[in-house]
Amino acid sequence: MSFIRRLAGAAAVLLAGALLAPSAFPQKVRLPERFQKWLDEEVVWIIASLERDVFLKLQTDRERDLFIEAFWRHRDPTPGTPENEFKTEHYRRLAHANRYYGRSAPMPGWRTDRGRIYIILGEPNDIQRFEGKTGIYNSEVWFYQDKAEAGLPAGFSLVFWQEANQGDYKLYSPAKDGPQALLAAYMGDPVDYEAAYEQLRELDPELARVSISLIAGESGGMSGRPSLASDLLIQRVENSARDLVEEKYAAKFLQYKDLVEVEYTANYLDSEAMVKVVRDPGGPYFVHYAIEPGKLSVGEFGGKYSTTFRINGTVSVPGGPTVYQFEKTANVNLDEAQMKARSNSPFDIHDLFPLLPGTYRVSVLVKNEVSKEFTSMEQTVAIPADAPGVQMTAPLVGYRSQRADPSKGLLKPFQYGGTQVYFQPNRVLTRNDSLVAAFQIFGLTGAQRATAEIRYTLTREGAPPVDWNRPLSAYPDLPNIIEERPLKDFPPAHYVFKAALAVDGREVVAGREEFDLTHAEAVPRPWIYAKLMPQPGDPVYDRILGMQLLELGRFAEAKVLLEKAQARAPEAADGLIALAKTYAALGEEAKTVSLLEPFLAPEKTPPYELCLAAGQAYLRTGNPQKALDILDRATSSFGVNAPVLNLIGEAYVGLGKTAEAVAVWEKSLQINTDQPEIRKKVAALKEKK
Repeated sequence: MSFIRRLAGAAAVLLAGALLAPSAFPQKVRLPERFQKWLDEEVVWIIASLERDVFLKLQTDRERDLFIEAFWRHRDPTPGTPENEFKTEHYRRLAHANRYYGRSAPMPGWRTDRGRIYIILGEPNDIQRFEGKTGIYNSEVWFYQDKAEAGLPAGFSLVFWQEANQGDYKLYSPAKDGPQALLAAYMGDPVDYEAAYEQLRELDPELARVSISLIAGESGGMSGRPSLASDLLIQRVENSARDLVEEKYAAKFLQYKDLVEVEYTANYLDSEAMVKVVRDPGGPYFVHYAIEPGKLSVGEFGGKYSTTFRINGTVSVPGGPTVYQFEKTANVNLDEAQMKARSNSPFDIHDLFPLLPGTYRVSVLVKNEVSKEFTSMEQTVAIPADAPGVQMTAPLVGYRSQRADPSKGLLKPFQYGGTQVYFQPNRVLTRNDSLVAAFQIFGLTGAQRATAEIRYTLTREGAPPVDWNRPLSAYPDLPNIIEERPLKDFPPAHYVFKAALAVDGREVVAGREEFDLTHAEAVPRPWIYAKLMPQPGDPVYDRILGMQLLELGRFAEAKVLLEKAQARAPEAADGLIALAKTYAALGEEAKTVSLLEPFLAPEKTPPYELCLAAGQAYLRTGNPQKALDILDRATSSFGVNAPVLNLIGEAYVGLGKTAEAVAVWEKSLQINTDQPEIRKKVAALKEKK
């Protein structure tokens, strides 16, 4: 079937998709009623400001439903069980507030002061009511205890009062309202708190006590002066429900909602991460990174436990182009004994990749395909350029080192020469560990190797630093340096580790890292899934670095590396596509055709991007029919989209088939309306008719 006939058959679907698609121009959000009610009534007292801001930025009901799911999931005290106890209790409190509060006010119960506090804190441990008492306005004292998990005192009271015994009860502030507000007939100085306190104490000592201090056992509350700590307590109560959850998940939801499948978006996991730059001597710099998700979820079948992680990485110039992207898979398979042994240990993913000199933003997205959870890491990384003089990499601080197996012939993350360094991204060590510091020094002269020394310093706040030196000649594996020091004599604290190269008594370069020394005798150490890479010299590195040069616009340099890689690994599709793009950028279209034609044989199914590159090359070398043939094959295998439709339109123009070109470009505009150049071309062809 010809492309035009297939396209005609799909026209109705394309048009429907265009009509149903959200506008390309975002407009001010008008929330549907159920979402407005959820935001402004159901969760108004517990939603954090960042969560609210994110919710208002969402564009579809599907996104809003997923966010609401994430909102409750991140408050669930027992994740993995059918019931979300927090959500159940919250809606019970909301219903209670609406039923019992607001009867004396023209507003729903959730909007009243008592309703708000009840929704935030729940049922008081005790309520004292002061009603119908001579000289005192109707009041209630709610006493709470055991709210330490919300950052509140062990015991405290909140006072509500009914001004002039009319209307709804208001939340009382010792500093703003003072004891005089509770008195029905106070005639003294309105700012004389002591006189008001004495008058209230004669009428009811218990109410007088809480009118000055809301915090049980607070000293100094009987002087008649209001407790400022009590008003700070009220602020903490108001914010306590909003502080229950780490808001970062909301920002990640917004950041990744268009990048991860919908079933993942509600399931963001916090994680710890570590990134270090390590150079292979004589080769490129590598970015080594570790991600430790907050938990590991696996599926179980027949006594076997497994999951698959999808790892997607993006490296971009801040404010500039994306220079490198990768996708990897990590398969975790455990038997019952392994699962039991590792169930209480963190799980770390380690990986590495080469990167050209420059400053970049590295983002890594990790998705657990079994639990539909995801986590991420973002960090700025600087790769130094080759330059005369001494250079030093940032130190890695670990808790153990081990000689690596040289027979495997593979690069392993966080391996320095022949030594593997073990660490935890949270940088926590115990006094039973040794401090293991790993770094590299490059650019040393022979004299410096013989006479220079490394100066080490450990500092903690409020204590003199601990210093020691070691001659550079003591390290046989230069440029790799591994330094170890037992920590048994160091007190638990936060430490700063510094390593500096001193030449002729003067510090030339230095690096620092921080870590915490814990009181605990031991901490659970992670078990590690490490992605390995070939030794430098493998064509994969020329290909990766060549692709990075291409994205940076350094086409001549990219051509050298990509041709070298293609000669050694001619079947690598990503290298072929990158080299074809490089030839196109350099205006060498004939080379593109020559490069790609062997992979376009009828019995083969070339990748989509290779078809696209071939189509462009055929068009630029004056062969629109061949361009149309290969692009038609691309639509058969991969479907239609705007870029391929636009090229097909160019091919039809080259063949003199303007009506077909107009039809194809109009379908492209249905898919993507924001194509002013295509719109101009369509108008120009229609004018010629």
